[in-house]
Amino acid sequence: STIAMAPKKPTVKGNLNAGQPSDVPSANNFAEAVRKRKQQRRTLDREEQDRKARLDQIRELREQAYYERALKYDKEYTAMEKAFEQRKADARKNGQFLVPEEEKLVLVVRIKGIMKIPPKPRKIMQLFRLFQMHNATFVKLTMSTHKMLRMIEPYATWGYPDLQTVRNMIYRRGFCRINGQRVKLMSNELIERELGQFNIICMEDLVHEIFTVGPHFKEANHFLWTFKLKTPNGAPGKAAQFRGEKLPGPSAGWRNRKFFHFIVGGDTGNRERYINELVHKMI
Repeated sequence: STIAMAPKKPTVKGNLNAGQPSDVPSANNFAEAVRKRKQQRRTLDREEQDRKARLDQIRELREQAYYERALKYDKEYTAMEKAFEQRKADARKNGQFLVPEEEKLVLVVRIKGIMKIPPKPRKIMQLFRLFQMHNATFVKLTMSTHKMLRMIEPYATWGYPDLQTVRNMIYRRGFCRINGQRVKLMSNELIERELGQFNIICMEDLVHEIFTVGPHFKEANHFLWTFKLKTPNGAPGKAAQFRGEKLPGPSAGWRNRKFFHFIVGGDTGNRERYINELVHKMI
């Protein structure tokens, strides 16, 4: 009997996968990919360091510009005070009285709510952006605005703020208007982005423009949101008002007859420089 033998497989010399793409990378390809990845990472790190260095340099230049402007304004304020005192001394020496210049800036504070207000005063307070009780805003004093202030006299009080009051209002109670939203004033970059076209790039620029009623007062004042103040410190409660108790001091809160004029013992109307003491207790 014969035994059938299985046929032998043909032998093939060489690589079977020759000429076909391999799914497994070779050692040389893997090392090349690692090298390229490290080089790319080093390039990105170098670019990030350069970017941070440029930002730090720009920040230092900005801070230097802010400091120089603040120093310039401080010298300007000091020169203004010295000139005023010198004029007073000269007038006193000559036996005369110095008549100060008319004020250009007014700080208005609403002290009455929304009930029982006629339409015209209500509209004027809307134009001044005094929508709620204890709202405050800066107003440029002109003949027209003076007449408007006289019409809302029973519902608001106003006066002439000094530099410290303007600075405290903006630094401590300052909010700005961005796209119709109320945003806290937190950085100079925010002011520069919104008012840089008017050469107002920092907080001291904003204070100077408001206090001196500069050429861009309208834009700077519109940039500021209406100030929201609190009740003056030391104001008595309802029970104390009912008992008729007197206040501990002349300006420790609202007076007993709040809606009388300031000069007759109330709180409404023009109180000139005494507005600074009131606003200091409301900030």
